[in-house]
Amino acid sequence: MKKLFLTSYFARTADLFKQSCVDSASEKKIVLIPTAANVDEYKKHIEKAEQKLTELGFAVERLDLPAVTECIAREKIEQTPYLYVAGGNTFYLLQELKRKNLLPLIVERVNKGMVYIGESAGGMITAPNIEYVELMDPKELGPELTDYAALNLVDFYFVPHEGEFPFAEAVEEMKRVYGDKHKLVAINNSEAVVVDGDKVKKL
Repeated sequence: MKKLFLTSYFARTADLFKQSCVDSASEKKIVLIPTAANVDEYKKHIEKAEQKLTELGFAVERLDLPAVTECIAREKIEQTPYLYVAGGNTFYLLQELKRKNLLPLIVERVNKGMVYIGESAGGMITAPNIEYVELMDPKELGPELTDYAALNLVDFYFVPHEGEFPFAEAVEEMKRVYGDKHKLVAINNSEAVVVDGDKVKKL
């Protein structure tokens, strides 16, 4: 069954993840993709997320997409029961996932039971399309993208950092511009969205 945990800031929602998505019977092994932050100055959220995952008993393996071959990236994703996709620039992230042809594989693995954790940008790429994110992230950081079709794992458009500095204004603009076009689901940094099969719940 499909299971996703979407959050703005994992370090503040790790307990919600533990309660809703950690199966005591499954192997506590997780692949963490930090790639979206490669083009951002701020990267502390990745270190904090990795620390929280370690505290929860996970063996964390980082997988930075530009640094590995497509074959290695596919192998790591095929073998992990949990996949964590960190925040940063959503357009750069989508570009790098497409360069390694990973979108269909991630969708296939999620549909077969791999738990997907998406933080900020990692959550927004679960939408059908990420064009709406241009109000939050500069899309010129993904110059190779020819379209903005994303993972399409959910039928809504995830909006992180509601009411949170420095994204509060961008979130309000997203709601104003896209609120009538898309089904937006916005959360602050202390909340999370859990997708369990066909059920979607905000925690």
